[in-house]
Amino acid sequence: MTDPGERLRSSLAADQSSAAGLADFDSPIAMEAMRATRVLHAADQEPFPAPNRIRVITIANQKGGVGKTTSTVNLGVALALYGLRTLVIDLDPQGNASTALGVEHTVGTPSVYDALVGDSSLAEVVHPTTASPKLLCVPATIDLAGAEIELVSVVAREHRLRRAIEAYVHGLPPEQRPHYVLIDCPPSLGLLTLNALVAGDEVLIPIQCEYYALEGLGQLLNNIDLVRQHLNPGIAVRTILLTMYDGRTKLADQVADEVRNHFGDVVLQAVIPRNVRVSEAPGYGQSVLTYDPGSRGSTSYVEAARQLAERGVDLPPIDRAGSPGGGTAPPVAALSVSDTPISSVNEERR
Repeated sequence: MTDPGERLRSSLAADQSSAAGLADFDSPIAMEAMRATRVLHAADQEPFPAPNRIRVITIANQKGGVGKTTSTVNLGVALALYGLRTLVIDLDPQGNASTALGVEHTVGTPSVYDALVGDSSLAEVVHPTTASPKLLCVPATIDLAGAEIELVSVVAREHRLRRAIEAYVHGLPPEQRPHYVLIDCPPSLGLLTLNALVAGDEVLIPIQCEYYALEGLGQLLNNIDLVRQHLNPGIAVRTILLTMYDGRTKLADQVADEVRNHFGDVVLQAVIPRNVRVSEAPGYGQSVLTYDPGSRGSTSYVEAARQLAERGVDLPPIDRAGSPGGGTAPPVAALSVSDTPISSVNEERR
């Protein structure tokens, strides 16, 4: 199994000019200090590559405790720290992503509930975060727990989130549009997750490196296939992230190997290890990157975000025009950040 910090270690070691420097760097304390410096001064380093179009990524897995919210938050922070405008949408009534980003989500706070069920636009419920000026968050309040019942009688209820995102992005000037929209799903396959799958153009599945994590994965993939057939033909599983990897156990290696053998290149090479700092960070309203930038958890999420960003450079174009229900605007993912529609979409619309 590749050490999650190996690539970062190699790049840092390349900057050392003397044998003495390398010897010092090889000590555990120096290694952690160098990792922390790298994250804390992310703005001074080469930014992650921007995608060739806006990426709307749904982070889903109906099993709880596999790292959905943790991955959403830390990937979002890493992308923002390294220069990419990112919007995190908290679609879990527990509001854990909002907590980790330091965003207020008590009852009465303008939230994603108001955009899904009420008359508010997404622009009215977007909040800044404490992690980075390039990172915005749409929080979730406990009101969202009743949203599935309230949406049952709403026309085109599956498309509510998608239309809200489209209206928000098209209302922004090109230089303010997000490069990434990350949607954190609840641990279920209900109407909220369905909205997220219809809104997204790709799915990221966090998989815990334990046997139980593989059970139920087939149901999620079947649901994604149904959404592709009937509601969102562009949705696809493009990324799988292995989380809670414990290198001391053979089981973790076996699960990781099985996932890689089955899904191939869809699985990121970066692996998120079990790390107490990752669990502690939300208690301080922070991501692990800001709470303990030198930790292995922080390094791993930075590397995972880098690989995610590199995969976005040459994405295939979205070949569908219009929003669900026959809207006149192209879908969000059909626009590059510079406001240039994908050529295939323009041709199809003519």
